Amino acid sequence: MRFIGKPSNLNRRQCWGVRCSSARKAVSSMGSEENAQTVLLDSVEEELEHVTRFKISNFKILDCVSVGLGGRTDEVIFEAIVKDTNSPLNNTRVVLRRLTSAQAQRRGKRAIEVLKKLVRRRIMYHSYSMQVHGYISSPTSSGRVSFTLVHGYHGSFSLRHWLRQSDWLPTLEATLALDEECVRRVGDDTVGGPAVSRQLRLIRILMRDLLIGVNYLHSHGLAHTELRLENVHISPVDRHIKVGILGNAADFYENGLNSSTLDNNLDRRQMMIAFDMRCVGFMIAKMVLRELMDPFIFTKFKSFLTKGNDPSCLREFLLQFLSRNSPSGNSGLQILDRNWGAGWNLLSLLLATKPSKRVSCLDALRHPFLCGPRWRVVPSMDIIRWGLGSTAVRITEEYIYGQPQRSRLAHFIELMEMLNPNSKPKNWLELLPGKWRLLYCTGRHIGLTLRQPNARVLIGDVRLTVSRASKLNTNLSFTSEIGFKIMIGKDWPHDKTGISGKLEVNSLFRLTAGRRLYLKEEKTTGWFSMGPSNIQGSLARKLSGRKWRKAIPFKEFPSSLPAAKLASGDIEVTMNLGEPLNQNIDTAKNAVQEIRTQLPPEMFDLSKLVCGTYVDSRLLVLRGVNGSALLFTRSCDDESSGLV
Repeated sequence: MRFIGKPSNLNRRQCWGVRCSSARKAVSSMGSEENAQTVLLDSVEEELEHVTRFKISNFKILDCVSVGLGGRTDEVIFEAIVKDTNSPLNNTRVVLRRLTSAQAQRRGKRAIEVLKKLVRRRIMYHSYSMQVHGYISSPTSSGRVSFTLVHGYHGSFSLRHWLRQSDWLPTLEATLALDEECVRRVGDDTVGGPAVSRQLRLIRILMRDLLIGVNYLHSHGLAHTELRLENVHISPVDRHIKVGILGNAADFYENGLNSSTLDNNLDRRQMMIAFDMRCVGFMIAKMVLRELMDPFIFTKFKSFLTKGNDPSCLREFLLQFLSRNSPSGNSGLQILDRNWGAGWNLLSLLLATKPSKRVSCLDALRHPFLCGPRWRVVPSMDIIRWGLGSTAVRITEEYIYGQPQRSRLAHFIELMEMLNPNSKPKNWLELLPGKWRLLYCTGRHIGLTLRQPNARVLIGDVRLTVSRASKLNTNLSFTSEIGFKIMIGKDWPHDKTGISGKLEVNSLFRLTAGRRLYLKEEKTTGWFSMGPSNIQGSLARKLSGRKWRKAIPFKEFPSSLPAAKLASGDIEVTMNLGEPLNQNIDTAKNAVQEIRTQLPPEMFDLSKLVCGTYVDSRLLVLRGVNGSALLFTRSCDDESSGLV
């Protein structure tokens, strides 16, 4: 206590007593605070004894911070150079990450704690993780302990910042110093080439490195939980991906491997691995499809998956807003479409709706999309089915169907039907409901013609909507929706703006088990030799070859295959036309006649659909009474509203 003025003797004695007692309290409180801080520092040292404790005087703080090191709001980042002749890190550039909040300090201590588990394979830790060198801990005036994490510096950019550069591809190639030895690690044997090939090669190198690093964590019972482009760095020194400082790494087994909690631990392990793999899927999607770097589009992308849509339909969803302004087309689309659509298949496995269906790191490393042409990968039956369907879809997008394309499409559809994984009625009742867009019909095609129709009709999308009213029976409601425009005037070849209209056909169906019979017919010659029997004969010869013998589960062409039999009820047809044509009955008749001429008859008269021969989460094949096949893809039109 402090007094002003001269007190009396009595008061002096009283005041002295007060002064002494207050001083004792101050000294004791100061001592207790110092003891508390000492205890706190000792506990921190005990907890982190396996790493180096630095002093701030061991570093020369630099006056700049790289943009790729940006942390959270409760982190302060510095770059520094170690100035300690006794340290093996002397003259090494490091990052000082001051953690200001209690939660941030827990993350820092967790990053050091994780090092204990990974120290057995220190080479892998140094290769695939941002190395933690130690920490700085000192008391503050507020009584708390300041904690600063010291970790490695691996370049100024995170992977996100690399991808935002206009010249990211050549710059990253130079940073990784790609040569024949590097590309051989991903099964390739060339460097350079077209931009699409170079980008695919670079994605393979980066993603394989990332998956090896993540698998290293999973094999040690840890999940990363924060895999994002912002947290991943590329070291120009060892040319490896660094998966962050692991401050939020979580243990698979919280309570050890006790028998009582084994099931819970296994479920927890599966969920955490699935979460990491989903994050890897988002990273691959952003690397390949640059449009997803736009936050608005990426939000729509995540929303599509969050709503429970099957990721196998991502291509149909993303096609509506992918940029195709480049003369060579969208490079990301070309990369994912290569090798029979292998990229889309890997994305669908990484982003699967059910965690149990997501692919693991090791299986992803064996996937054809991440394996170069030098590596012979034996595809699974699921990938063979995927490849057949993807190639058929690609052919339909060419839109001009010559005889070679039509023959190939017929072959692919027949092969898909033989490999149908969902032949039972219960599978059809589960997968068939939804909205499907018509891609192709193997029946009659008009092609180029000089005919002069009474109504100039431009057909838009043709969709088939299937709904199930009750789970108690096998009744299904089919709705064929045909969008079109009627073009008026003589300038219709150049002006496609017309009067919009929509034609709807409704019918009820009952689904039962059935079989599709293959009738053996006598050989035919002459002009009419391209019938169904000839296609089946050609298909039988193709199946007997070495390429398909291992994939097809039949030694010879089967006489029948299981199918879903469709029995239709009454049909109801309605048509809506915009003004002023909605008052003209003759125009409506002519429009209906032209629609029936251009479309497969099965889409106008639904009773001509007799069976379903192939269905999965993305593609559907229905057969008509005349034997023609209709190929559909699952439509995502409702989910994409507002994107364009």
